[in-house]
Amino acid sequence: MAIVDVVVIPVGTEGPSVSKYIAEIQTKLKEFKDQGKIDYQLTPMNTLIEGDLKDLFEVVQAIHELPFDKGLDRVCTNIRIDDRRDKSRKMNDKLKSVQKHLDNSGE
Repeated sequence: MAIVDVVVIPVGTEGPSVSKYIAEIQTKLKEFKDQGKIDYQLTPMNTLIEGDLKDLFEVVQAIHELPFDKGLDRVCTNIRIDDRRDKSRKMNDKLKSVQKHLDNSGE
């Protein structure tokens, strides 16, 4: 299972806010989640998506296309992929691992 950190930046919007575009992206991600392909988490600065790498590429392409579908002429998408193959880990597993170290740091 891989984790993708993705930021979709719509360029040329009518104003500085892009939250309506991000909301549409989250709606599309929910569709993929409902199909059982991914899990995802919105943060203030990005969206984290986990799933099979092949599915993740499909998802990233789909969300990259959404602002174009709304009439924009330019979209910049930044992607980071964490693809660990020695063991199966999810986003929450990574958080739990850090928390474990924090809990033990006072000893």
